[in-house]
Amino acid sequence: MKKFYIVLFMVILCLSAVPLFAITVDGQQQNSWSMFHRDPAHSGYSSGSGPTTNQTLWVYKTNGRIWSSPAVADGVVYVGSFDKNVYAINAKDGNQIWNFSTHGLIYVSPAVANNMVYIGSDDHNVYALNAQTGALVWNYTTGDRVECSPTVSNGIVYIGSNDNNLYALNAASGSVIWTLITGSDVISTPAVYNNIVYVASYDHKIYAVDALTGAEKWNFTAGSVIESSPVIANGNLYVGCYDNKTYALNAETGALVWTALTGYDLCVQASPGFANELLYTGGSFDDNVYALDPATGATKWSYPTKGGILSAPAIVGNVVYVTSYDNKSYALNAQTGAFLWSYQTGDLVYSSPAVVNGVEYFGSYDHNLYAVGQVSGSTSSNTGIPTIAYYVILIIFLVVIIAVAVVMFRKRK
Repeated sequence: MKKFYIVLFMVILCLSAVPLFAITVDGQQQNSWSMFHRDPAHSGYSSGSGPTTNQTLWVYKTNGRIWSSPAVADGVVYVGSFDKNVYAINAKDGNQIWNFSTHGLIYVSPAVANNMVYIGSDDHNVYALNAQTGALVWNYTTGDRVECSPTVSNGIVYIGSNDNNLYALNAASGSVIWTLITGSDVISTPAVYNNIVYVASYDHKIYAVDALTGAEKWNFTAGSVIESSPVIANGNLYVGCYDNKTYALNAETGALVWTALTGYDLCVQASPGFANELLYTGGSFDDNVYALDPATGATKWSYPTKGGILSAPAIVGNVVYVTSYDNKSYALNAQTGAFLWSYQTGDLVYSSPAVVNGVEYFGSYDHNLYAVGQVSGSTSSNTGIPTIAYYVILIIFLVVIIAVAVVMFRKRK
């Protein structure tokens, strides 16, 4: 019996460590926004904390417009500028850590993975830089401008070029693994989910290809050019189109599920985000933020700004953060669309927000990178344990307890 109690004590000790482990993992996930729209599937969602105030924490000025959406990892904000530089900025105080100069404008967002920063430039190159020093590790030259943000997944960098190609590059070396030839420019940022890469092209098509081989699984022809980046959620692919519509396609087959009219003037450039069982997107030049039913496309709520919305929303907890061509960033209640607060910049805002540790980071045409909200590095208000992961681990340990108990009692007999 003594042995049984020793085993039982050890199992209980292990169980007590599970919540701490889960909180640590969840905290690490909350405390980064490592690529465009945060994750390879482009949900744009974080369970961490967002800013509850429009307080200016710091402003960093570059020498050009900032279209690039920032990436945040390990306490550093990475962003590109029209002054042809990539910057690494201390997330806490706004001080520059390093910059790397390219030979072209930088429209796109960086992606951070495995101590590397990946970014494209109008000089036709994809760059991989050391995240700590900014030193060049490798570059790959495409056939035209790179105005597509990279997505990094499982050691592969997926990125498009205006040479009509989607590239899969080895993240460590920059060598080409495969290419997908489309009919026009690839500006839409690829999404990666369940070993499939989804990307749209100016040829009006959306493609689904095998992430390891590039073999095409399906393609769908929409009504016009697609610059919006897809999000994969709820078994569907959601993307905006220049025909004024947001599309929902079955992610496995490419079959059309629904379309919703969410814009005008040949433009739904905004990339949607998914959270709280709602799809959030901008109507581009109809100036509205929309929350749509992901199953039907029906509008749950809309909020009117005073400028076009070409950026992707960030959803953190129960708040939607979105930037607009009226020079502002908005915080809205995610369930109702109710206005919470806004932040005024000096010019148009195309840059999509990244939200980490209670701070919103975004750039503006006024050449500035902004940090808005609570003090950077503050503790997340949401330290909840990931429910599914926790209970899976809990069930495994309970099975172990029962098995050990059965073995011990059989030995006693």
